[in-house]
Amino acid sequence: MNPLVLAALAAVCAATVLISIYGLRISRTTGDFYVASRTVRPWWNASAIGGEYLSAASFLGVAGLILVSGIDALWFPIGYTAGYLMLLLFVAAPLRRSGAYTIPDFAAARLDSRPARRVTSILVVVIGWLYIVPQLHGAALTVRITTGLPAWVGAAVVVVVVVLTVIAGGMRSITFVQAFQYWLKLTALAVPAVFVLLSLGAQGAPITDGGAAFHRDLDVTDQASLYRNASLVIALLFGTLGLPHVLVRFYTNPDGPAARRTTLIVLGLLSLFYVFPTIFGVLGRIYTPELAEGGQADATVLLLPQQVVGGTAGQLLAALVTGGAFAAFLSTTSGLVVSLAGVVSQDLFRGSVRGFRWAAVLSAVVPLAVALGTDSLALAGSIGTVFAFTASTICPMLLLGIWWRGLTAAGAIAGMVAGALACGAAVISAAAAGAALGPFAELLAHPAAWSVPTAFAVTIAVSKLTAARRPATVSRVMARLHTPEPVHAGWRPAGPQD
Repeated sequence: MNPLVLAALAAVCAATVLISIYGLRISRTTGDFYVASRTVRPWWNASAIGGEYLSAASFLGVAGLILVSGIDALWFPIGYTAGYLMLLLFVAAPLRRSGAYTIPDFAAARLDSRPARRVTSILVVVIGWLYIVPQLHGAALTVRITTGLPAWVGAAVVVVVVVLTVIAGGMRSITFVQAFQYWLKLTALAVPAVFVLLSLGAQGAPITDGGAAFHRDLDVTDQASLYRNASLVIALLFGTLGLPHVLVRFYTNPDGPAARRTTLIVLGLLSLFYVFPTIFGVLGRIYTPELAEGGQADATVLLLPQQVVGGTAGQLLAALVTGGAFAAFLSTTSGLVVSLAGVVSQDLFRGSVRGFRWAAVLSAVVPLAVALGTDSLALAGSIGTVFAFTASTICPMLLLGIWWRGLTAAGAIAGMVAGALACGAAVISAAAAGAALGPFAELLAHPAAWSVPTAFAVTIAVSKLTAARRPATVSRVMARLHTPEPVHAGWRPAGPQD
């Protein structure tokens, strides 16, 4: 066991708790807990978004997938980043102008419908829980491999630290924590990557061997089809538009232009970050191919620095990258718990600060139980499935709600339910039957290419059939979404407490 790893894990957890305590000093109102009183500036918010968005799938999973699948896995960092371009163009400013606290609040205001709000709330909670589970699996994997402790310790520590930080100061506190953790994660990948490259250069070893890394034939190499790559890109592009923990951060900006600037900065931060998992994945195909063949591809980032550099320097680098990995689990899980707590507390606990805290505990404990009872899958692949589900449910309601005045509550509900059933049933069938499905296996395992269009088509068709039930408030809401803030100052949508 590397004692430096334990010290790094303890330092990351301690820093997270201390920063959250600082946030508690300035968290006083309900607005502080839900949306940081809408006062977060673009650079802070962009760093916080990078902190929560760059999850276990980004920190560990991307390198692992590149190790296993080679060039096909490069679609993941491309898709993760390009999804924010979609946010910049279609969602960021209108969503901030909506004045809502949560995605269900937006649905209720735009559609003037409590049933639409309830369906959206259920889907947001399901998506959040599905996203938290891989973070806890990643924490379990990291602790088991780097310290030798039981895997459950990693998941339990993440949940305890996250619950403490969230109930301490809500969104205000988490903003400081996540901004810090983005820069920690970037440092934890960039510094070891540079040292590994310098070490290989000093040894005279080939770094990529003329590109041969991408053509190396590993026993587990899985050549993706054109359909799979296209479906993956659709899932990542449209799935980003429906992630509740990402969308809620735009409510914390002062206004629409600040939301756009935040998104533009995020694009730069993500592009910079994904350079380094890609480097680790390429080097892993040359220097640690046994990890892929042994089913430990997600550990590439954790093990490569010590294996290449070695000695005390290698141990220091391993401790740094492990600390960064743990920051990834903490930041993403905390963002998800904050977004879920906002939804659950408003629907079950009347939106109070006390209710927010109880909702945070509930939002973290349920996925912990699921994570402890299930085995870890390929991290980036499992998150890709969550993106497909999100793209098939929340995304159509959000995009059409912002840009099409013809959307009705019946259409939104029908589209979300159809997308959830199509995507959910496909993924479950693929997991249960696998290769027995023959030519349909890939269609069901990667459903976004057809489940997303299905959800949009059902939403539009039902909305047209129920055009007479279009909300009476649609003109006022659409004007708010698409005009500058001073024009509609003082108006806000009806929330659950109204």
